[in-house]
Amino acid sequence: MTTDLMTNPTSPATPWTDLLPSAAEACLTALLKGADQDWSRHARGLDWTCRQTLDHLALGLTGYAGLLIARPRDRYITLFASLDPQAPVPDCLDGLRIAASLLASTVRDTPRDVRAWHPWGHSDAAGFAAMGVTELLLHTYDITHALGLPWTPPDDLSAAVLARLFPDAPPGHAPSDTLLWCTGRTPLPGRPRRSAWQWDGTVR
Repeated sequence: MTTDLMTNPTSPATPWTDLLPSAAEACLTALLKGADQDWSRHARGLDWTCRQTLDHLALGLTGYAGLLIARPRDRYITLFASLDPQAPVPDCLDGLRIAASLLASTVRDTPRDVRAWHPWGHSDAAGFAAMGVTELLLHTYDITHALGLPWTPPDDLSAAVLARLFPDAPPGHAPSDTLLWCTGRTPLPGRPRRSAWQWDGTVR
């Protein structure tokens, strides 16, 4: 399988198998800076604590890999991955790195024509990689803002997921600002903060 099978449609030279590790590294670096903070506080805008949000991330990344492997047509998989609730935050971040690596490896090994179920659109390997990047970017944003360490998703990664998962994203703004608006985090000039949202994982 050639590398162009998993590329971002707006940047054909950059495969999703590179974007996903890049996103994981950026997010883990940002999260590690807050490792000594109070992770029992709620993540920004969520009902979960920062620790629970981290566990959600590990579950989601592993789950996306599982969906690509099992390839169900109408359901989620039965495998659930979680982090040790007693482990220190740096160790949990190692677990998150493992989950991201598992998804990246699965994306790399999945043929282009494979499709798997997701409630927001049956998708291919590139789509699940984009979902993983989106989860990493958004929840790192949620956690760091709750810990008093504001962080903004990188524009290159934001642009990639906007192109793959948010075909109706409004033009004319920085990609990171647009991603945060599309996912109900912040308003845009002339556009109030969204109260409901979802991505479109279908293959176009």
